[in-house]
Amino acid sequence: MALALYRKYRPSTFAEVVGQDHVTEPLRTALAAGRINHAYLFSGPRGCGKTSSARIMARSLNCVEGPTPDPCGKCGPCLALAPEGPGSVDVTELDAASHGGVDDARELRDRAFYAPAESRYRVFIIDEAHMVTTQGFNALLKIVEEPPEHLIFIFATTEPDKVLPTIRSRTHHYPFRLIPPSSMRELLERNVAAEGVQVEPAVYPLVIRAGGGSARDTQSVLDQLLAGAGPDGVTYARAVSLLGVTDVALIDAMVDALSADDHKAVFGTVDQLAEAGHDPRRFATDLLDRLRDLILLRSVPDAASAGMVSAPEEQLNRMVAQAERLQPGTLTRYAEIIHNGLLEMRGATAPRLLLELLCARMLLPEVAGDEAATLQRLERLERRFTAGGPAPAAPAAEPASAPAPERTFERPSQRAAAPAAPAKKEPEPAAAPAPKPAPATPPPSPPAPPAVAEPVAEAAPVAGSEPGQIDAAALRQYWPQLLAAVRKLSRSTEAMLTNATVHSVEGSTVVLTHSAEPLARRLSEPRNADCIATALGQVLSGQWTVRCVHAGAVQASAAAPARQTQAAPARQAPPQPTRQQPPSAEQQRSFQRPSATEPPRRAVPTTTEPDIPLPPEPEDEDDPYPAGPDAGGPAAAPAPEPVDPEAIAHKLLSDHLGARPID
Repeated sequence: MALALYRKYRPSTFAEVVGQDHVTEPLRTALAAGRINHAYLFSGPRGCGKTSSARIMARSLNCVEGPTPDPCGKCGPCLALAPEGPGSVDVTELDAASHGGVDDARELRDRAFYAPAESRYRVFIIDEAHMVTTQGFNALLKIVEEPPEHLIFIFATTEPDKVLPTIRSRTHHYPFRLIPPSSMRELLERNVAAEGVQVEPAVYPLVIRAGGGSARDTQSVLDQLLAGAGPDGVTYARAVSLLGVTDVALIDAMVDALSADDHKAVFGTVDQLAEAGHDPRRFATDLLDRLRDLILLRSVPDAASAGMVSAPEEQLNRMVAQAERLQPGTLTRYAEIIHNGLLEMRGATAPRLLLELLCARMLLPEVAGDEAATLQRLERLERRFTAGGPAPAAPAAEPASAPAPERTFERPSQRAAAPAAPAKKEPEPAAAPAPKPAPATPPPSPPAPPAVAEPVAEAAPVAGSEPGQIDAAALRQYWPQLLAAVRKLSRSTEAMLTNATVHSVEGSTVVLTHSAEPLARRLSEPRNADCIATALGQVLSGQWTVRCVHAGAVQASAAAPARQTQAAPARQAPPQPTRQQPPSAEQQRSFQRPSATEPPRRAVPTTTEPDIPLPPEPEDEDDPYPAGPDAGGPAAAPAPEPVDPEAIAHKLLSDHLGARPID
C-alpha cells in the first residue's frame, strides 16, 4: 500500500515546515537559548502543521544533542519520532475527540508523575484540545499549573477559544495560519519532483484552490491526481474532470460575452455549462474568482508580477485583454450581482434558473449619470446641514426685502406691524386697526405710528438701527429655520422654544417672550441664550445676543397706561355694597336672649373690602357692555342674601310666644 503524500513528506524539522515562519523562528530561538516552557498551545486551521510541529518540538527536546532547534536525526529519540518512525514511550499523543472525558484526564494525570524511561522529557501531545470537557480540564488544571520538571504539555486545537481559560493562560500560545499560494506551490512542485511525475503548470492553481490553504488537504488532492495520471502525466483536462471545477474556456466565453453585451452568447454559455454537467453554483464561484482577478489587473497593473494573480502566461495575457475591455465600475457591479446570487443559490431547487437570472441582471444597462446625481445630492445635503455654512437655496431663506404677497397663519400684531417695518411712513387708514381712545393719554404725535390695542405688539425697528437691518416681523419668517438650527446644537433648548415668540429686535439683540415664566428664565441663561444666538448667526449671519422675558410681564408693562386712566374714576366712585347685609332689627331682638339649653353664640364680625379695579383683559377690551354702573352698562343684579335656617326657626318661635325669652 502506497503511503499518502501528506504522511510521506511530513516535515521532520522546523526548517521543513512551510509557510509558518512566524511560529517556527521563535520556537527555534527558544530551543537554542534553553528557554523551555512547561506547556504550549498550537492553534490554527486544519492541516497547517500544528501536530507535525508538536512532534518536531518533542524530537528537538529529547535529542541527544538537545534541546536543539536542529535534531541530529541519528539518535534513538530522533529515529523514534521521525515521520515514519515507530514512536517513543515517553511521548504520548492523545486524541481528545475520543478521549476527552474526566476519566481519561485522571489517567493521564496519574501517568504524568512517572519519570521518562529513556528520554530527557515526557511530552504529552493533546490533539483537538477543544474537545476536552470542562471536568477533564479541571482534572488537569493542577498538574498543568505545577508540573514535574520532566513533564511538558503541548495542546493542539483548531478552536482556541473553547479551551478552558485557566488552561490557556498557563501556556505559550503560537497561532498557525493558512499557507499562502506561493509557498504551497513550492511544496507541491518539490513533492512532484520527488515522485517523478509530469504535471502541467495550469494544474497547480486548481489544486491550490481546491486545498484552500491547508497543506494536508492540498497534498491529498495532488495525491488523487497523481494516482490517476496517464502516460502524459497530470493534464489540465484530467484535473478539471476529476476536481469538478469549471473549464476555463467556459469562464472566458462568459466574460467575453458580457464585455461584448452579447445576450445570445451569454445564455448559450449557460446552456453549454448545463450540457457538460457542470454545477451552476461552482460555475458562479469560479466566475466570481475571475472577476476578482480582473478587478486586480485593472486596478494594479503589475498584479501578476507581484503575485496577486496566479495564472499561466497564456491565460494571464487573455485576462489582461479582458480587463481592458471592462470598466472598474462594471466589474464591481458584476461581482456584487454574482456574490448576492450565490447567497440565493444555497438550497435552491433550480440553480440553473437562478444563474440565468443573474446573467440577465448583469446584462441590464447601467444608469447614465447615476454617480454624478448622487454626488449632487451629497453636496446639497452638506450645504444644508453644515454648521456655519451658507443657507440652503429654499424659498424660506429668501431675504426679508422681498416678502411674499400673502401671509398665512399670521397674528394681528404681525399684520399691523408689517406695513410700518420696511418704510417709515403712515399706513393706509383702512389697513390699520382703529386705536382705542384713552381719556388720560394725549393723542400721538403725527410722525409716530398709531398705537395698537394688543398688549404684546411688535413695534417698528428700534430708533438708531441701520436701514436694512432685520426686524421682528421678518425674523418670524425665519423661525422654522431657527428652530432647526437650534435642534442641531441642543435639543433641550429647542424644546423650551416651543411656545416662545419673537417680541422685538433691538439692534443686535433679539427679545423673545414665553408664556411660562420658569422657561423664560431658563432661556435667558447664558447656555441657552448663547445656543440661540449661535443658531441666529448660522441662519442670518452676524453676531447676535438673545434675552427672553415672561409674556405676562410684557402685558403688564403694555397695560400700565390703561390701568392709570381707569384708576382715577375708580378712586372717586363710592364703594360697592357688600354682598352680605347686616341682620335686621327684629332678627337682632330675637337673638338677644339665647336659649338656656343652647350655649351663647359669638357674633362673627363682617368686614367689607373695597373693590380694586383690575386692568382690562385683552379679550374684554372690545366688550360693548362693560360691567358695573360706573362703566355705563347695565347695573349688576344684587347678590341674594344668605339664608340661615336656624335664624328663621328662632324668628317663627319668637313670634308665636310673643317675644318672650325661651326657657
